[in-house]
Amino acid sequence: MRRFAMKVLFTALSLGRAERTRIDWDRYILVISTGVTIALITLYVWAKATSRWE
Repeated sequence: MRRFAMKVLFTALSLGRAERTRIDWDRYILVISTGVTIALITLYVWAKATSRWE
């Protein structure tokens, strides 16, 4: 898990490099989809913790 988190961090940091003019769409989609997945898991855990879903 730690290795995966480091890969995500370095991928996100490499998106903002000034010398790169062309967007690497694979990395961009990977970062966005990872963020959406984490947000959905967080929402699910929060809803379970507050008994919104039985």
